[in-house]
Amino acid sequence: MTATPHHPDLRSQLESLATEAFRPELAEIDQLATLDIARTMNAEDATVAAAVAARLPEIAAAIDAVAARMARGGRLVYAGAGTAGRLGVLDASECPPTFNTAPGQVVGLIAGGPDAMVTSVEGAEDSPELARADLDALGLTADDAVVGVSASGRTPYAVGAVEHARSVGALTVGLACNPGSALAAAAEHGIEVVTGPELITGSTRLKAGTAQKLVLNMLSTITMVRLGKTYGNLMVDVRASNEKLRARSRRIVALATGAADADIERALTATDGEVKHAILVLLADVDGPTAARLLADSDGHLRAALAAAHG
Repeated sequence: MTATPHHPDLRSQLESLATEAFRPELAEIDQLATLDIARTMNAEDATVAAAVAARLPEIAAAIDAVAARMARGGRLVYAGAGTAGRLGVLDASECPPTFNTAPGQVVGLIAGGPDAMVTSVEGAEDSPELARADLDALGLTADDAVVGVSASGRTPYAVGAVEHARSVGALTVGLACNPGSALAAAAEHGIEVVTGPELITGSTRLKAGTAQKLVLNMLSTITMVRLGKTYGNLMVDVRASNEKLRARSRRIVALATGAADADIERALTATDGEVKHAILVLLADVDGPTAARLLADSDGHLRAALAAAHG
């Protein structure tokens, strides 16, 4: 059996991270009743939103920068390893059904590739070269935005992704859960959500993972709001790919217009099921092709298209 190599420098780095700190007051948590452990864990989780709130100005600045790149045709790319990488892939995969984003418009890269979603890929997170290769395979350009995600803020794959993206002129965001991180320092927009030591020492899929999920929710959702993918708080670019989403589409059109069911069905039929177009048909009293033209001229922003129709 081959012995695992010892890395004293890495051990020292980990010991210095807030997310890796040992909490002696929880050393006997395994002796508590299950309900008491659950209460303790829930109390820990309750601190995450405040940690995110402390970084809202940085998050908002990053969102505006990402939206500006995407408005000119760029992509949003997440890059991370382990839990951080899986969260990026999850967020990216939710954008097409929710916001009707084009294939490849929002991308999640995980160190080790798709197999790493369910199985640990040995050494992948330690390779900045792998991150560069993954980004090169996408044909990264200066119009794109790359978000490196790492709880520790030191993961070589995430840091390497940001450094390479910045070298080609892409926008870069570094999301970490420790202060003074290499990842935030490497990025134009550093976001350090300091969640502190975990309930289980070093298990950063807990508070740190929750914080990352909250921030990624904001990055993608608010970017899509800025790109006109919503009308108020309605998902008007939803892609109706199943019965639930088709029912949701009808409900969204009803909420936006107050129209009768028969009129909603006619509008959706006239626009091949496109929710945003159907709303414009009903509110502006135009036909399907005119709705499509108005939206194209308004870069997909429904409010602007309505103003043009009424102007």
